Amino acid sequence: MTNLQENQQPDFEQELEEVETSLRLLKERYAQVQRDQQQKAQWQQELKNLKQNKKQPPEIKSELKRIQKQLEALELNLESQLFSWNSLKKPFWQAVRFGGLGIIIGWLLKSCAG
Repeated sequence: MTNLQENQQPDFEQELEEVETSLRLLKERYAQVQRDQQQKAQWQQELKNLKQNKKQPPEIKSELKRIQKQLEALELNLESQLFSWNSLKKPFWQAVRFGGLGIIIGWLLKSCAG
């Protein structure tokens, strides 16, 4: 092996580990979303069944409020975890890098032209 190949080996292994970790996290998130969607469907069905009951004693009203709160929390959980800093980190730094590079090139061109 040449020296260049030896230097690239640890980098490749590290990148491979990062990809495997990202894939594992994605699979975990997908499983969580599936569970949350099933739970949401069950709660919505239970909420519908309780609302169809014409007589609503205080116990049913409190149960309706509890289910509604759980549905709201579940929807917030489903929405909030779609975007995270880790998923936005790479595009953010690319925008900063290339935006800053564009500004520097613009200043250089302006100073050369002026």
